[in-house]
Amino acid sequence: MDERMIEAAQTGDINLLYELILNDPYVLERIDDVPFFHTPLHVAASVGHIEFMMEMIKLKPTFARKLNQAGFSPMHLALQNDRTHAVLRLLRFDEGLVRVKGREDLTPLHHVVQNENLNLLKKFLEVCPEAIQDMTVRDETVFHLAVKNDMFEAFQVLVGWLMRSWYESPRWEKELLSWPDIDGNTVLHIAAIRNKPRVYANFCH
Repeated sequence: MDERMIEAAQTGDINLLYELILNDPYVLERIDDVPFFHTPLHVAASVGHIEFMMEMIKLKPTFARKLNQAGFSPMHLALQNDRTHAVLRLLRFDEGLVRVKGREDLTPLHHVVQNENLNLLKKFLEVCPEAIQDMTVRDETVFHLAVKNDMFEAFQVLVGWLMRSWYESPRWEKELLSWPDIDGNTVLHIAAIRNKPRVYANFCH
């Protein structure tokens, strides 16, 4: 990517962005043609330049779901860099970004579970409830990730939300809480291996 485009994204300089487009109307198109690319949107999301970020999305909405060469979307990078406002603005643009699978099939929802960002976890579940079904490349559910990373509060939020939202469906326990990962371990198996009695308590209510 052109150094001046990187500079525009890093500094949030929208005027420079349009100067570059004026000089080369296909500059963004060429970036979009590359399957995996660290786009100006990735850069802006990483540093939290929201106005530039939204301007870029208007010009190239496809950038919002594009993975860079490391396997991360702009929302993944915003989360990794604690750019909460950027995450929320991306969410307003497309709630489905919560389900974009990055490297190892990790989604933004998986990220907030692993890091126990409870506010964003609740927000993601509210706007995109289907995201709770997404699994990693190791067939891990969000429940597996919460227990494996010792994120008990996140686990409680997930179980509570699941029981409130899917109480009419008898399949929820079988499909999610009883789902085996690639090693054949359910959430309860992992809790037993790691001696996590508080996890068991959630299954007794």
